[in-house]
Order: sequence, then structure tokens, then C-alpha cells
Amino acid sequence: MDIRNIIRKPIVTEKASILKEKSNKYTFVVDKEANKFQIKQAVESLFNVRVESVHTANYAGKSKRMGARSGFKSDWKKAIVKLSEGQEIQMVEEA
Repeated sequence: MDIRNIIRKPIVTEKASILKEKSNKYTFVVDKEANKFQIKQAVESLFNVRVESVHTANYAGKSKRMGARSGFKSDWKKAIVKLSEGQEIQMVEEA
């Protein structure tokens, strides 16, 4: 698996911002097939930081409906990455 395809996008929510400020933890949407070791390697090489721990959670896609048509949102995986003391990732956050 290519290291650039493991990290899909950062999650920018109020809860993720609180985790970043208080615990130095960053939240990402990652590939469903990636394990914790691969996620750690990807974050360390892409952002040039040292990772202490990785926690993951799998989410099932929900059924959605628009009028008479129905479908499903995709399943996805979230990773919460804790960085070492003094490390940080520079992200552009929308206001």
C-alpha cells in the first residue's frame, strides 16, 4: 500500500480541535485496510514528526435517502494520532 494513500484527509471538528489543543492528538480519515503501524509510518514520513500512539475506530456507512431514491454512505475508518511532546503538524484550517 502506498504511504500517500493511507491518510485520506484530516478531520476538523470542534472535538478534534479540543483534542489537538489539550492532548496534542490529531484526527484523520484513513484507508479502511490500513493498520496502526502503517498509519504511524505514514504520519511520521508525511509530516516529519514523531508519533507516540495511534488509536483507530471503524464506522459503518449509514443509509441515506433523497426523495424516492435511497443509497448508502461508505464505511470509513478514523485514526487519532498522539504526537510526542513538542511536536506539531501545521494544518490550514478554514475559518
